[in-house]
Amino acid sequence: MSEQQLPSWHGTTILAVRKGDQTVIAGDGQVSLGDTVIKGSARKVRRLGDGSVLVGFAGATADAFALFERLESKLEQYPNQLTRACVEMAKDWRTDRYLRRLEAMMAVADTETALVLTGNGDVLEPDDGVIGIGSGGNYALAAARALYDRDDMDAEAIARRAMSIAADICVYTNTNVTLEKL
Repeated sequence: MSEQQLPSWHGTTILAVRKGDQTVIAGDGQVSLGDTVIKGSARKVRRLGDGSVLVGFAGATADAFALFERLESKLEQYPNQLTRACVEMAKDWRTDRYLRRLEAMMAVADTETALVLTGNGDVLEPDDGVIGIGSGGNYALAAARALYDRDDMDAEAIARRAMSIAADICVYTNTNVTLEKL
């Protein structure tokens, strides 16, 4: 089988929601290879640093762990400066020969900021504090934005409902959600 015929990895939905004094990142647990579910309980959301930074990843798992380590060192170098740490990491990711080959995206948030980091050197801050990445990310993002203005829903409730909606639509997303909250 040539590389072009190999089944590709799919299966991540990561959603970050900042609303009021609450910040959450949620991730589903499904990992798929082609049309086969390989694992249903993967943990794609983590706390970094002193626990005040939440990170969710979409992409190759080993690549994500390498990026977690790199971001953790940048957070140590630039304590309480999430944006600066992310910009410095994105510079490394873009220019370092090893890191440049890593295939992942990250949603990163603390109580003040929510950012998307990519291997292209992007550090993007959404206008509304809502981020969706991965194969089901756009579904979760659309659902979260539709629910955001509801007064009866906090960030956690929005994230849980939006992840459920994404799981109903995206075959690469399941309802086994890991959620971290600040």
